[in-house]
Amino acid sequence: MRVAVFRHEGSPLGIEDRQTPTARPGELVVQVAYCGICGTDLHATEKSAVSLEAGTVLGHEFSGVVAESAAPGWRRGERIIGLPLYECDECRPLGGCRDRLGILCGRTKVIGLAADVPGGYGEYLTLPAHNALRVPDSLDLRDAALSEPLSVGAHAVRLAGALLGGRVLVIGAGPIGLAVTVFARLAGARHLIVSELDPVRRNRAGTIGASAVLDPEAEPVAAAFARMTGGPPEVIFECVGAPGLLRHVIDLAPVHGRIVVVGVCRHEDSILPRIAIRKELTVRFVLGYTREEFELVLDLLAARRIDANKLVSDVIGLDALPELFESLRRPNPRAKVLIDPRG
Repeated sequence: MRVAVFRHEGSPLGIEDRQTPTARPGELVVQVAYCGICGTDLHATEKSAVSLEAGTVLGHEFSGVVAESAAPGWRRGERIIGLPLYECDECRPLGGCRDRLGILCGRTKVIGLAADVPGGYGEYLTLPAHNALRVPDSLDLRDAALSEPLSVGAHAVRLAGALLGGRVLVIGAGPIGLAVTVFARLAGARHLIVSELDPVRRNRAGTIGASAVLDPEAEPVAAAFARMTGGPPEVIFECVGAPGLLRHVIDLAPVHGRIVVVGVCRHEDSILPRIAIRKELTVRFVLGYTREEFELVLDLLAARRIDANKLVSDVIGLDALPELFESLRRPNPRAKVLIDPRG
């Protein structure tokens, strides 16, 4: 099978031939239909305190078809997505993390982010059957591949607390910012403002649920938000992960405001705690998702309550992946880029 492989920092992904995997007891071999490129994939291949292993096949946002089953209840040809989690040897036979920590467990590996659990940047991957979910017949596998990033948005909005009737600010209109915007709208935010530098991304946010968008370079965010909504943001979702943004949103938040940190900053950052203390802010860091959130996303996609077409900007084959992957390191207007390994 053909795969795209991380070699080392500063080098483009390489296309290689590898042996097609076989299923061990309790596993499925999935023929990948689509796999999304995630910002985490990009960050993982850059210099940071945690280095990605050479030889890793990235890709944790996948949909596909069962090519081989070594698990009861699963048949060849069934259409699936999966939580991209590979639990430790002790917990995997139990059907999941014994402490019910899921992605938060330090012993659980994320498929596509470790060399020994290859991901969806290739034609096939293996998945523990207990982490697989069937794709509804009415849902295309292309749309189903969005389940993972959309579940990140669902998780962030759920942990934010009540949004009904509230004033909400989303910082960033990349794929995760868009996912948060979708679910903040579903959660009943009255004013849902997205701040984004890129005009194409800004306009896209306006088509998927934002009540208004703003350019943070054209006008100070606090002034623009107040002008649009009549007050400060009661809840702020930080969906970029760049150094300095956490301090920025602490400055923006009002007394008793809520901040949800969704963007992953992989570098040291600094804040002035006194500002947050004087406002009695709630700052919540979030990571990942649960199986229930994946199931919710599948239901909403199948019911057409989420317009998946507006979230995808490109579908490419493996041969185009190395060059496009490198281009995503720079500011760009793209939304979700999907890989079709057969293309």
